[in-house]
Amino acid sequence: MRLSSRFSAGSPMLRANHPLSDDQIRLVAPSIFAEAPHDSRSERYTYIPTGTVLAELRKEGFQPFMVCQTRVKNSDRREFTKHMIRLRHANQIDGSEANEIIMLNSHDGTSSYQMLAGMFRFVCQNGLVCGDKLLDVRVPHKGDVTGQVIEGAYEVLNSFERVHESREAMRAVTLDNGEAEVFARAALTLKYDDPEKPAPITEQQVIRPRRTEDRRSDLWTVFNRAQENLIRGGLSGYAASGRRQRTRPVQGIDQNVRLNRALWVLAEGLRELKG
Repeated sequence: MRLSSRFSAGSPMLRANHPLSDDQIRLVAPSIFAEAPHDSRSERYTYIPTGTVLAELRKEGFQPFMVCQTRVKNSDRREFTKHMIRLRHANQIDGSEANEIIMLNSHDGTSSYQMLAGMFRFVCQNGLVCGDKLLDVRVPHKGDVTGQVIEGAYEVLNSFERVHESREAMRAVTLDNGEAEVFARAALTLKYDDPEKPAPITEQQVIRPRRTEDRRSDLWTVFNRAQENLIRGGLSGYAASGRRQRTRPVQGIDQNVRLNRALWVLAEGLRELKG
């Protein structure tokens, strides 16, 4: 089990190789178990208790393997703020990768109830966020939501067939050095999008493998290398001033999901062009 405070300063993240208990979750993401919405919410706001939804999903075979919540400036919102749970189903785990449902919610109005498709690579403990809007289930905090959240979980679960098809199609596409660098250049702009501040690292660093098994030249492997290097950070580079620095990990929930999904869409686009 790994407890890390790097996901967002002051807001720990917990990931384990076994299902997390409620007590473990409460230590790092107490907002998941809020018993009521924040006082700022009106009567029109439908409270979707994440803890209750988690209990129902466990009955359906889904188990939490990672939790986190966002950092907040106002302490009165700590018990209600936006949080993330990554769950796996008993039927969706194999030896090298596990499909995950990514569940986001809040109890203070900062987020709708949202579910996304994801994939976890055991070799690098790196969580991919897969798919486009077709794999994004949102439930607003209004009306009758009880059945929608369970139905949404299975909708995302069923979408993994398309995720696997995309993964295998990417594995069948070979990139030469020039094509891989073009992909890396586009990937860089997704994280470093300020034209006044050039990226501190090069295209070659973005797709540099961290382990021997990731030296393959297929699109899936190149995509995974870029995703890991950009999300995890830690690469040595230079600021615009010329000062040496190390790239920062992507720490916020929203930024992590946004960059992950943009990289997936970029890889899917290149796959279609090469196909």
